[in-house]
Amino acid sequence: MKRLLTLAVSSLALAASPALAQDVAITGATVALGDGSDPVENATVVVRGGRVVAAGAGVSVPAGMTVLDGTGTWVTPGIFASITNLGLVDVGAVSESNDVDADDSPFGAALDVSPVINPNAQDFGYSRAGGVTRASVMPEAGASIFGGQGAIIDLGADYDAVRHPRAFQVVEFGERGARLAGGSRTSVHALLRNALHEAGTYGDAGELRTAGSAGGQREGLGLDSRMPNNVDRQGDVLLTRFDAAALVPVVRGEQKLYVQVERASDILSVLALREEFPALDIVLVGATEGWMVADRIAAADVPVIANALRDLPASFEQLAATQSNVGRLVDAGVKVAIGGYDSSGDHPRNLPQQAGNMVALNRVPGATGLTWGEAFAAITSVPAEVAGLGGRMGVLAEGAHGDLVVWDGDPLETSSAPVRVFVDGVEQPLTNHQTRLRDRYRSLDESERPRAYEW
Repeated sequence: MKRLLTLAVSSLALAASPALAQDVAITGATVALGDGSDPVENATVVVRGGRVVAAGAGVSVPAGMTVLDGTGTWVTPGIFASITNLGLVDVGAVSESNDVDADDSPFGAALDVSPVINPNAQDFGYSRAGGVTRASVMPEAGASIFGGQGAIIDLGADYDAVRHPRAFQVVEFGERGARLAGGSRTSVHALLRNALHEAGTYGDAGELRTAGSAGGQREGLGLDSRMPNNVDRQGDVLLTRFDAAALVPVVRGEQKLYVQVERASDILSVLALREEFPALDIVLVGATEGWMVADRIAAADVPVIANALRDLPASFEQLAATQSNVGRLVDAGVKVAIGGYDSSGDHPRNLPQQAGNMVALNRVPGATGLTWGEAFAAITSVPAEVAGLGGRMGVLAEGAHGDLVVWDGDPLETSSAPVRVFVDGVEQPLTNHQTRLRDRYRSLDESERPRAYEW
C-alpha cells in the first residue's frame, strides 16, 4: 500500500508538469497485454516517445530510462470504450448541454460530432480516472434514421481530443428505426437503400458507371436494374446534397457503417445489404439476438458491439435476450467488443466491471462467458480493431500508442482502481468533479457554515 501511495503522489506531481511524453519503464508488475492472452506476472513495460517499445516477461530496460517499481500492481493498456457520448453532453436533461441528437435538424447523415466534442465535459475526467483512454463518440438518430458521423477520441487532459474525425456513420434499424422512418421496418429498408443509391449517384456526379455493357449497372453499387440509367432526377431525391455527400464514403467502403439492430431477422437483413452494396463495411451495434444467427455473422466477417449482460427482453426485438449472447458469439468466431450503447445508464468507466461479469458468468450452470483474456480484450484491443485501429490502440505491443493504466489490483475486480494513467506516454491527472466534491466535504469546517434563515 505504501508503494501505491507513492505512485499516486508522484502522479499528481507529474500532472502539474508540461504535457510531454515520458520515457518510462515499469518493472515487476502483473501485465495484461490486451491481446486476449493471460496476464503475465513479474513483467516489464517500456514506453519511449509516446509509444510502446516492449512489454512482457524478460524485457530489458534501456539504460538511462526512468524505472518505476510496479511490484504489487497491474499494468494494462488503456480501456477503449466502443460506444459513448463523451464530450457531447454534460447534463442529459438540459437540452442546452446535450448535443447527442438533433431531433429538428434538416440533416441526418451529414451531422458530424467532431467539432462539438468538449474535453471539459465532466465525464471526460471521470472516465479517465477509471482507466478509459480512448473512445468512440457516437451520435444518436434524431430527425431521420441516420444519426450522423462519429469520431474516435483520446481522453488526454488537453483540447486535442479528436484523433479520427468522421470515423463511422450511424444508422438506426429495428423498432426505433421504424418509428423514425414512418412507422414500419419496410420504410427503414426503403429509405436506407434509396439513400445508398443516391449517395452512389452523387459520388459519380450524377452519372452511373457501366460495368462491361452500355446499359449496365454501376460496378460495386448493385443499382436496381429497374432504375433507368442517366435520368435527370434532380427533382426526385430524398437526401440533401450534404447528406448524400456524407454517405459517399459509406457506399465506397471507406467509412464504417454502424447499424443499431437487435432482432435476429433484422440482423440477417442488414447482412444481406452487401448483396446490393458489396463494399459496405458494417458493424452491428446491439445484436441482442445475435447468438441465434452467430454462424451467419461470423461467416460475413462482421464485428459486433454488444452489451455484456443484456438478459431481459426490454422490447419485442429483444425477446431472445440472454446473458450468454456475447460468449456464444465469441465461441462462434465473431469479433465482439463490449460497450454500453443505449440509455441503460452504463458508463464507460464501468466497462471493466462488465468484462469481469463475463468471466464470472462461466461459473453459472448452463451459461457461456469469456476467459479473462477474452473479456479484457473485449474492452481494449477488440474495440480498437472494430474501429479500424487494430495494433495501434488497446494493446501493449511494439509501436502501439503509449496508453497505460497502472491498477492497484486485478482490473476486472470491482475493488480495484487505477493509480496512474498515461495517454500517448503523457501521465494524466486523476482528479475530477467527484474527487473534488469528496475532498471538499470530507473535511468540511462546520464553523464556516452560513447562518440559517431567520425570521
